[in-house]
Amino acid sequence: MTLDETPVLVDSSLYEGILSDESFGKIEEYTISINNVLKEFYKRKTFYKGDNITAIKQHKIDAKIDDKTYTFKEALESLNELYIDNAISFHSPNYVAHLNCPVVIPSILAETIASTINTAVETWDQSTSATFIEQEVIRWICNEFSMPINSDGIFTSGGTQSNFMALLMARDNYAFANYGVNLKQQGWFNEVSKFRIFCSEKSHFSIKKNAALLGMGYDSVIAIKTDSEMKMDANELVLAIEKVKQEGNIPIAVVATLGTTDYGSFDPLETISIIAEEHNMWLHADGAYGGCFVLTDTHKHYFENMKSVDSITIDFHKTMFQPVSCSAYLVKNKEHFKYVSYYADYLNPLEDKDPERPNLIEKSIQTTRRFDALKVWFTLKTLGAKTIASYLEKVHFLAVTIYHEIKKDILFETVHVPELSTIVFRYKVLNETDNKVHDATNLYIKNTLFKSGSASIASTKLQGNIYLKFTLLNPMNSVKNLREILNMIKQKGEEYSINN
Repeated sequence: MTLDETPVLVDSSLYEGILSDESFGKIEEYTISINNVLKEFYKRKTFYKGDNITAIKQHKIDAKIDDKTYTFKEALESLNELYIDNAISFHSPNYVAHLNCPVVIPSILAETIASTINTAVETWDQSTSATFIEQEVIRWICNEFSMPINSDGIFTSGGTQSNFMALLMARDNYAFANYGVNLKQQGWFNEVSKFRIFCSEKSHFSIKKNAALLGMGYDSVIAIKTDSEMKMDANELVLAIEKVKQEGNIPIAVVATLGTTDYGSFDPLETISIIAEEHNMWLHADGAYGGCFVLTDTHKHYFENMKSVDSITIDFHKTMFQPVSCSAYLVKNKEHFKYVSYYADYLNPLEDKDPERPNLIEKSIQTTRRFDALKVWFTLKTLGAKTIASYLEKVHFLAVTIYHEIKKDILFETVHVPELSTIVFRYKVLNETDNKVHDATNLYIKNTLFKSGSASIASTKLQGNIYLKFTLLNPMNSVKNLREILNMIKQKGEEYSINN
């Protein structure tokens, strides 16, 4: 097309789908319809509609996209039948399976604002004052952990990404400090293959996964045995470090878990920090689950030695009642973000660096990032940290109360005293000593309760045997309701025993 040609006019109706100032009448109308559908979802008494393989196969077909378009009403009806009506209700008191929490109202409203404005927080010219909100939330949580003034952090997609950044910084910092090698610039050198990272055998799988993604391999992670309370055994850690050194390898980092996924157990941070300092190792605290309990009075003592920690993972979408995703990675010394920084000419050129207008991309391994910090900020502004703390203290109370009831029941076997809000136990067939029978019975209990939509409980393994697990993250749950779930477990356990 030459410059003097007139462009072909496009039917203005094609632009009706793009959000503009003229769209909000339609959005208000649509929002009412969506709220009515969601209201029905929240009124649902079961956590799940129920498992039906015929329906599942049909859902796979219904999810397909073709060239046909639908009205909003038709599309919403289709979405309701396909997804909403079959979604898992994490807010249901009978959902006690995984680390999924109900969400607080301010976070949903903030999510709507952030999604509608669609701010990307990587650079100042895209984010402007949203930058300050994220920085303020980071400052607030660093202060809660009593981290030094030079600490800093960044929001991430979740605990796995935060743990990835921790291992990357531990590796690169050790290489630079001890060998003068800038891995970001120069790449791999032979000694890196000898680097070793230590963590509890109950730590999150992302430690091994991330070590592999960083090129060090699964074998670079040394799993340390736990004690009877499912905490890292500090004596075993010392022995493992000495063994690694004798083998000619190099200990560079240790990961202390603050709330293991299965047991909610806290590794002995004070002792581990002394060991890490003695061996010049990076100390990372994986607080994806337990980190937000720093807000409580009941668990404050677990966080008394955070000043010795080099980095921290925290998931607000687990225990601060935020929608996914909403997580952060914190470092004691903000200078360590140099290991992930990059200056792109088109985006954040070095010559444009301005302390008054910071570019958060300099601290992130992601480029485009959602404005997830707004959810936490708005929650703190409207509910406050003390309210969140009270929710966490309630779920801990529920876990401890139900644990003592399970412990007294001859049909159950417990394995640990809950430190957070998880309980691992199993149903015991009376007068049966074969673990294979117990395993089969507990799997049957878990699967049949889920497929019927009655209750969702998780399972895990201890010494190769199958156990059930309650993960309690709903402060609106009750002891009475949890007792009813225990009765369901007993009924299904008896049912399996009779039929087999």
